[in-house]
This record gives sequence, C-alpha cells and structure tokens, in this order.
Amino acid sequence: MEDNLLLAFGLTLFAGLATGVGALFAFFTTRTNKKFLSAALGFSAGVMIYVSLIEIFVKAKDSLTVALGAKNGYWMTVIGFFAGMLLIAMIDKFIPSKTNPHEVKTVEDVQAAKKKPLSTDEDKLMKMGMFTALALAIHNFPEGIATFISTLHDPSVGLAIAIAVAIHNVPEGIAVAIPIFYATGNRKKAFKWSFISGLAEPIGAFVAFFILMPFLNEIMFGIIFAAVAGIMVFISLDELLPAAQKYDETHLSIYGMIAGMAVMAISLLILS
Repeated sequence: MEDNLLLAFGLTLFAGLATGVGALFAFFTTRTNKKFLSAALGFSAGVMIYVSLIEIFVKAKDSLTVALGAKNGYWMTVIGFFAGMLLIAMIDKFIPSKTNPHEVKTVEDVQAAKKKPLSTDEDKLMKMGMFTALALAIHNFPEGIATFISTLHDPSVGLAIAIAVAIHNVPEGIAVAIPIFYATGNRKKAFKWSFISGLAEPIGAFVAFFILMPFLNEIMFGIIFAAVAGIMVFISLDELLPAAQKYDETHLSIYGMIAGMAVMAISLLILS
C-alpha cells in the first residue's frame, strides 16, 4: 500500500481540482454542450456503480470474511455499505436546497450575467455562492477519503473513481462560480472559490492518511471499503443520474451509464 501513497494523493488532488475546471469551462466557452455533459455524467455514474458493486464491495467482503468469518464478515460488509449511504445522505440532508451544488447550471447563465447590471441583491448572491462552495466542500470530503483509500488498495480502482469524481465535479464547479460571478462580476473571485471548494477532497485524503491509516487493519479496511461502495452508489443514483437527465432529457445519460460500466468492466478484465 505504501508504494501507492503519492499516486493516491495525486489522484485525490486531480479529482478535487476539477471544480476549478468547471469554473473555467463556464467563463471561457460560449455555450453549454448539454448532450456531452449528460453523457459524461451518466458515464461517471456507470463507472461508480459498476466498480462499487463488482469490485469494491467484493474486496470489502473478502477482507471482513478473513477477519470475522464468512457469515459475520458478510453482515459487516452489508452494514458498512448502508452506513456509507447513510453518511452521504445525512450530509445532503443538512445542505440547504438553495445552495445545493448539484443544482444544474449552464454557461448561458454566465453569459446572461455579463449582459445585466449587477443585481441589487449582490450580498444575497455572494452568500449563496459562498454557502454553495462550503456545501460542496463538505460533500467532497468523504469522496476524497474514498478516492484515497481505494487507490491505496488498488490503483486501477482508485483511478476509475478519481476520473468519475472529477467528471461530476465539473458541473459542481460551475454551480459555485455562477452566483459569485452574478454578485461581483469578478471572474477571478468566482474561480478562486470554486477552486478552493475542491480542496476538500485532498484534505479528506490527508485525514484518511493521518487518522485512519494507523488503524487500517483488515477489519477497518473492510468497513471503510464497504462504506466507500455505499457512498459511490448513493452519489450515482441521487446526484449524477438526475443531473445528467436535467441536462438532456433523452436516453443519453443511460447510454453514458452503460458505456461507463462497459469501460470499467473491460479495464478490470485487462488489469486482472
């Protein structure tokens, strides 16, 4: 595992900083390619769902079975899986809907803001943008832990999760940048806060390294890995697929999801 430390930190940083890419995407393109975003988010969901249920859950069960026996190990895996779902659901529950970073935003929103005088509610918009950045940071923290732990154990799985998380962080970066840009008309400030919100993922990696790593035996690893699987599945079903369908209401998101599953399956077969 120790040989993969730098890779684990690097992939977590890559996934987190994709929020900044979302802000740049909003400011320097003329229109939103909704079909591409829909397919990309669906692809990301497919990768997460497949790798979580086929790879991560199974490896968590294997570790816990070795440590606790077949029946108890399976029970603990299931408990860990749904505990991960409960954790991310509780985080979502405490994020106000108005500042939810998964609210679909487009490049056209930025273009509209450029054509208007700044709103008389600049303070409200600025607060909304800041709260969205905070909400995104809180939400990205467990994703950072998931990417880091997955890469430590299996770099191919970690790479897949990092790419999937990075894809879904792009529209989240747009969601942070747009209200701040509306409030200030300042691209640099909007980009800065979008960028900073993504740093929660590498912070999650540092917390995993300094707090969880000293206790990372077979049981702890199995429970964390099972929870990671639950987190990834919940994110896919609750956020990625609904967002993908909002960008484009045709079947592109489902086609993207199936493509993500197929690519992940083939990758795991090649690397096995």
